Amino acid sequence: MRHTRFFEIHHRLGAKTVPFAGFEMPIHYPKGILHEHTVVRTAVGVFDVSHMGELEISGPQALDAVQHLTVNDASKLAVGKAHYSAMCNEQGGIVDDLLVYRLGEEHFMLVVNGACEEKDWQWILTHARSFDVELRNASDEISLLAVQGPRSIDALQPITPVELSTVPYYSFVEGTLAGVPMILSRTGYTGEVGFELYFRGDERIATSVWNAIMEAGAPFGIEPVGLGARDTLRLEKGYCLYGNDIDETTTPLEAGLGWITKLQKGDFIGRTALMVQKERGIERKLIGFIVESERFIPRNGYGIAHAGKSVGRVTSGSISPSLGVPIGMGYVPIELAEPGTTIEIIANSRSSPARVVKMPFYPSGT
Repeated sequence: MRHTRFFEIHHRLGAKTVPFAGFEMPIHYPKGILHEHTVVRTAVGVFDVSHMGELEISGPQALDAVQHLTVNDASKLAVGKAHYSAMCNEQGGIVDDLLVYRLGEEHFMLVVNGACEEKDWQWILTHARSFDVELRNASDEISLLAVQGPRSIDALQPITPVELSTVPYYSFVEGTLAGVPMILSRTGYTGEVGFELYFRGDERIATSVWNAIMEAGAPFGIEPVGLGARDTLRLEKGYCLYGNDIDETTTPLEAGLGWITKLQKGDFIGRTALMVQKERGIERKLIGFIVESERFIPRNGYGIAHAGKSVGRVTSGSISPSLGVPIGMGYVPIELAEPGTTIEIIANSRSSPARVVKMPFYPSGT
């Protein structure tokens, strides 16, 4: 297992760690997932997400390459802006979901899921080779902390000259925090106000940044948060998890990501298949549901049935710490995707009725 530059800190804080994306990562700290989830919703939490991949594309045809590789329209990005996007295969299946940052007129950074980093890197090497660009995998150089929650700006502002409150959502600034040069990005995957901090440096620098954040955030209730709460937080917002809710067998249109899929921008990998699917209409859709039995918690792989017939499977599920009810996501035939539809969640010999609802489950705090 690989370790991020914060591993010794996690160990010292008593984190429970597990293998994740090739790294030994903290799932939760001694107070547990429910506590950490509440901290992010009500105060501020800090996540080590350094397992994520950072892949850079630069050069005269950098924009053309990004447009070819991804489904969103990168020509709309000004320098200092970012957007959510995805890469698709020729069949329209999702290779990965990602963030695209425009660092300069001819310089982009794609932030990809840690478990997909090597696959994505090889995909980009293969499909960008015809463009006049320079490709660089900077993943091993960069540490990434996500500071999320309604008090996140209060916690970070004392240690940076950047006026954080003036940075719009999905925008970023190159500045310093705790004296360390970094990208301060108004992004995150929790549905709360927050910043993601990208910076280079060895373990000593990483430790100094962590300690400065924890000290500055102490008056605002800052605590470390593991990947367990990151999962429950994103599920409450209806955000997809790659490998569960989306993969190469699902398309952006089926996954409710049509809003990032700009079919009119020009050609890109998978566009033809997606145009055909849009014309014909999707046959299945990713939906959110609330389980009616509070003692039945849906999990990935459980079945979904309607009128006694198997119609799909659960892709993500958990008890919602904020709402106190079991929630989940899964694919069902399009005729069963309307909010209010009753379905049944099946787990071996157990089952429970559930109701399709409009996502997000929890309102936005961003």
